Amino acid sequence: MFCPGCACGQIMNNFLYAIDDLGLDPNKIVTIGGVGCTARIPAYLNMDTIHGIHGRTLAFATGVKLANPQLTVVILTGDGDVAAIGGNHLIQAARRNLDVTLIVNNNGSYAMTGGQVSPVTPFGASTTTTTRGNIETPFDLCKLVEAAGGTYISRWTTVHSAQLTNAIKEGILHRGFSFIEVVGQCPTIYGRYVLKLREPVDNIKWLKENSVTKAQAEKMKTEELEGKVIIGNFVKKNLPTLNDRYEALESRVKSG
Repeated sequence: MFCPGCACGQIMNNFLYAIDDLGLDPNKIVTIGGVGCTARIPAYLNMDTIHGIHGRTLAFATGVKLANPQLTVVILTGDGDVAAIGGNHLIQAARRNLDVTLIVNNNGSYAMTGGQVSPVTPFGASTTTTTRGNIETPFDLCKLVEAAGGTYISRWTTVHSAQLTNAIKEGILHRGFSFIEVVGQCPTIYGRYVLKLREPVDNIKWLKENSVTKAQAEKMKTEELEGKVIIGNFVKKNLPTLNDRYEALESRVKSG
């Protein structure tokens, strides 16, 4: 279902490498997708999946995790799905420290439906709905989730395969809301119409050339960081999860 060179295939592979390395039982994993290219990943997986409606992946994830805390819940979604119509669910899940892992493919636009502007489309970018250039300031999703309360936050690109796989493993093992942003190539839409790069390999080269680590970014001026992708692990802290607080509430009720 993916275009040749799409980041979705790489993200799916990284996820499968991660669960294989961790030795997880697929029968105890639930993957959830909403609407969009990335949301199709669960259709390829031999495990329990939910293909939900646009923007509501984290609402489904909340119900699954509270109903059966023993399950590993992983959401695979795109920037349009989770940051626009699903934006409020993203904020609330981070605020509650819901114990799930959210993997977001940031490909810069609504790729499946024609390349419309999304909440992370760079300022000035020309899309099918911003033909004269995007006039809106894009979200920094990692900073948004950190401000809302996320307890594990990481960003990589599809170029950084080993680091991404490790981040997914850490996110799954982390107790709390794990947010992993993957800046991925979209040669069919974003690459072709925004970057003017038609070949998948050229899109990947662009990601490699425009990525800087968190340590490098700290030494760079604001103007030098314009257009750059800052990668690394940003947040890791241990706080009570929504399940922890729910179980504590049940215990108090039972004890009178």
